[in-house]
Amino acid sequence: MEDVIMRTRKDSGSFPMTSHHVFLLRLRGKLFLAPIENPQKILDVGTGTGIWAIQIAEEFPDAEIVGNDISPIQPSWVPPKVSFEVDDFNDPWLQAPNSYDFIHERDCHAAVKDWGKFAENVFKTLKPGGYWESQEHTVEITTDDGSVPEDNVLKQWCTNLIQATEIIGQTCVVAPHIVGHMQKAGFVNIKQQYFKLPIGAWPKDPVDKEIGAFNLINMVNAAEGFTTAAYTRILGKSIEEAAQAVVDIKRDLQNKDFHMYFQFAVTYGQKPLDSPTE
Repeated sequence: MEDVIMRTRKDSGSFPMTSHHVFLLRLRGKLFLAPIENPQKILDVGTGTGIWAIQIAEEFPDAEIVGNDISPIQPSWVPPKVSFEVDDFNDPWLQAPNSYDFIHERDCHAAVKDWGKFAENVFKTLKPGGYWESQEHTVEITTDDGSVPEDNVLKQWCTNLIQATEIIGQTCVVAPHIVGHMQKAGFVNIKQQYFKLPIGAWPKDPVDKEIGAFNLINMVNAAEGFTTAAYTRILGKSIEEAAQAVVDIKRDLQNKDFHMYFQFAVTYGQKPLDSPTE
């Protein structure tokens, strides 16, 4: 079965661009956290609109930047050393072994069929000493004050989305397992850091408030596509059931008494300098 949830997300209007803005705000303007210096070749796996690849080219103007994605939705005009390829990262990788200094992947949960194999492909493609950085958010809605009841429709929504992605063999529960995949593939110097992504403008901190406002817009706009695809095409629910769920989900997403957030995990690891190159 196709990864219907991820395909729906890519078609959800401004979702990728707004998400990029949210992630950039959360990392205080940084596109990555890995300690890379003067990379010559950078690969952005699952590049989407290509916005990350285009912006990283501004930071490293001498580097060759390649972004790949199954959907050719990137702009036609790009900086001189940026190029895009139509490619499915679930297929055998065509990149030469030991050819990239930095490989970036963000928000690919529910699209990767085998994260262990994905990690192996990244490891093989990196040069010795190169870094892979994974940026993935969790799916579970969380609160610190218990303001969202456990039996609320939003909690059930998250459970249903997780169940749907597990049924098709492309789980959206990725962030807690990335470190293990990196270790098994052979990466060293692995670091992981979690950040909160508020939903709604409830936080007092101005940056958190802005993140929450954009995050809320994103989720409300994308809820129908996500929910309809998962509920009707995977979970076997009726159109009417999915439509009612969307109404309830959008209503509760905008509940100002719910102090909720997702978590956003940035994880990076290094291919050992003494890795064989043949």
